[in-house]
Amino acid sequence: MTNNIRPEMTPATAPASPNSSPTLTTEIVLPGIVEPDGFQIRRRMLPAPSRGQARVRVEASGISFAEQSMRRGRYPGQPKFPFVPGYDLVGVVEAVSPGTDPGLVGRRVAAATKTGGWASDALVPAADLVPVPALLDAALVESVIVNGITAWQMLHRKARVRGGQTILVHGASGGVGTILVQLAIHSGIRVIGTAAPRHHDALRDLGVEPVDYTDPNLAARVRELAPGGVDAAFDHLGLASARLSKSLLARGGTLVSYGIASALKDTGSLLPLFIGLLARLTLWNTQPNGQRALFYDFWAGRRIMPAAFRRHHREDLTAVLDLVERGIVTPQIAARFPLMEAAEAMRLAESRTVLGKVVLLP
Repeated sequence: MTNNIRPEMTPATAPASPNSSPTLTTEIVLPGIVEPDGFQIRRRMLPAPSRGQARVRVEASGISFAEQSMRRGRYPGQPKFPFVPGYDLVGVVEAVSPGTDPGLVGRRVAAATKTGGWASDALVPAADLVPVPALLDAALVESVIVNGITAWQMLHRKARVRGGQTILVHGASGGVGTILVQLAIHSGIRVIGTAAPRHHDALRDLGVEPVDYTDPNLAARVRELAPGGVDAAFDHLGLASARLSKSLLARGGTLVSYGIASALKDTGSLLPLFIGLLARLTLWNTQPNGQRALFYDFWAGRRIMPAAFRRHHREDLTAVLDLVERGIVTPQIAARFPLMEAAEAMRLAESRTVLGKVVLLP
């Protein structure tokens, strides 16, 4: 990682409140389409929170498919370079803008940020903050912010799977997958999960029936385990895998697609692939077999119904964290890295050799 430390003085955008003033922050900057060694370290003065903002001292952020796509310039809607990655964060509120609830100061919170989490301190809209248990390990909390909300909403809000049913989870060893399978098993749902063989024992320990995702006879293997088809399939790989998943559904089953990870290392825009996938899902919904084909977008509704969006995220993250606090869901932490070792952390996350989430600890 390039040790390119550039102090930048940024004026405050609003008068500081008594508990708010500019502060020095350290950030990991993505300067362009670079390998992980091209990440830059920047130190600058972070202004006092402006209207509706809170300043959070970041305890943990993470590495997901989104950051891996962004460094290749291939994530739909990503900012122009340079910018600070970091899809979510957990930390402690140290200051708020005038007019914002002063009771937030000192609270442990989590937030989905899309960018900006790879920093020692960050400015976050106060309305996006979700209070989290003060005594839970920061890495555990971080690993279930976006991953936990995604898993909960796909299982309970999108597919609405019931106890006694059977589901297929692709990438069961990943950040979303490991949370999804535990939520399902807690709800009395049978889980078949695809993963590399090196992760099968760990998945069996969670209660999953694992299948080798590289098996050329994957479909036949799943049919052996679920002769009548699965009631829901959760697929983050793209159109080709979605076709296979749909073929494995029982009558009346639900396919939930939520990404195109198989195209991560391709070149060109991901947008045509997303459009093609959405078009195919729409077409499948016209077939008279009682099946549903859905796409899950974490940010859906944010602009149209912001209050409902935030309420659902708060409710669902709180529900997942309650299960974590009670020991029912155990987030799988693949590795923990200091913020300054973001390049090494990214290389490990992209190696696809680990179980769970790679976490950065500022």
